[in-house]
Amino acid sequence: MKVIFLKDVKGKGKKGEIKNVADGYAQNFLIKQGLAVEATNANLSSLDAQNKKQEKLAAEELAEAKKLKEKLDQTTVELTAKAGEGGRLFGSITTKQVAEELQKKHGIKIDKRKMELADAIRSLGVTKIPVKLHHDVTATLSVHVKEV
Repeated sequence: MKVIFLKDVKGKGKKGEIKNVADGYAQNFLIKQGLAVEATNANLSSLDAQNKKQEKLAAEELAEAKKLKEKLDQTTVELTAKAGEGGRLFGSITTKQVAEELQKKHGIKIDKRKMELADAIRSLGVTKIPVKLHHDVTATLSVHVKEV
């Protein structure tokens, strides 16, 4: 019997796949547990429509990420901190502080976990921070740290 998987089933198939399985297994386990539905014409067309909708959403998400990338590439976040000799900061600037300042001054809300900063900023000057907006789009945000 041909079935369309509604959820991932270990060793059998992933969500959205159409596979041929034993009749008893399909009726007594997969369909009863809500893990799959029979692959009828109506269910196949429903799956096709669902896939098109997901592709459209993914394309919109990518376009939105590209717009935000252009905006971020031209943005500089300015922060102030106390510094000692040689431009070393007392403490450090974290991605949380950068994200808060970006929200406050420029109105751009970005999750601090999307900023790929290996270690906190510990010196004065301009630092470039890569920001992962989408699995295909990475922007570069400039952070300028000045002395108080």
